[in-house]
Amino acid sequence: MEKDLIIALDFKDRAEVEDFLEPFQGEKLFLKVGMELFYSEGPGIISYLKERGHRLFLDLKCHDIPNTVKRTMAVLAGLDVDMVNLHAAGGIRMMEAAIEGLEEGTGGKRPLCIAVTQLTSISAEILQEELLIERDLKETVLHYARNARKAGLDGVVCSPLEAGMLKEDIGQDFLTVTPGIRPEDSAGDDQVRVTTPAVARELGSDYIVVGRPITRAADPLAVYRKMKEEFTGGVSQ
Repeated sequence: MEKDLIIALDFKDRAEVEDFLEPFQGEKLFLKVGMELFYSEGPGIISYLKERGHRLFLDLKCHDIPNTVKRTMAVLAGLDVDMVNLHAAGGIRMMEAAIEGLEEGTGGKRPLCIAVTQLTSISAEILQEELLIERDLKETVLHYARNARKAGLDGVVCSPLEAGMLKEDIGQDFLTVTPGIRPEDSAGDDQVRVTTPAVARELGSDYIVVGRPITRAADPLAVYRKMKEEFTGGVSQ
C-alpha cells in the first residue's frame, strides 16, 4: 500500500499558494485544497496546481441529500482531482450516490472517494454532550467506516489513533487518510487526537495530512522532507 504525505494548502488565495510553493520547485507534491481556498479561487486553482504536475485532494466534505451529492460529485470528477471526500454522517445511500456521480463524471477511472468519520477536533465529550451520540468515539468511527465500505468508498478520513483498528476490522486495502499529524515538539492547535508521523506509520495510516507544521514553518521544504521521510521510512513514492 502506498504511503504519502499530503500538504494542506490552508491559504486564502492563489497568491499565498504561489509564495508557499516557491521553495518546492521540482517537487511533485500531493496537495490538499480545502474549502477556504476553493471558495476563494474556484476551479482555476485546481487547474493551476494540476498543470504543475501535483496530485490533488479536493477536501470539500460534501454532506447533503443523495441526489445533490451525486450531481456535485459528477461536477468535481470533471476537475481531474485525485481524491475527494464527504461526510459519512450523510448515510450509506448518500455515499453510494457520490460514487455514482464520480463514475458518471469521469466515464472511466474515478478519483478516490473517502468519508470523514469524525473530525480530529471532536473529542468524546463533544460527541456525547454536544452531538448527543452516546456511543464510544472509536465505536462510532468504526461504524461509520463500515458504512463507507458498504457504500463502495475507498477509505475514510480518521484520526491516526483509529487507523489500525479500521485496518484490522475492514481490511488492509481500506485507505486511512489521517490529519492530526504533528512533529514531536509541535502544538496541537485545534486538533485533539494527534500523533507524530512515525507513530501514524506504525498505527497504519496510508496518507497523513499536514498543514500548519509545514505551511507556517521557517523552512517549509526542510520540514516537509523530514516529516515525509519519517512517515514513509525513506521509501520514495
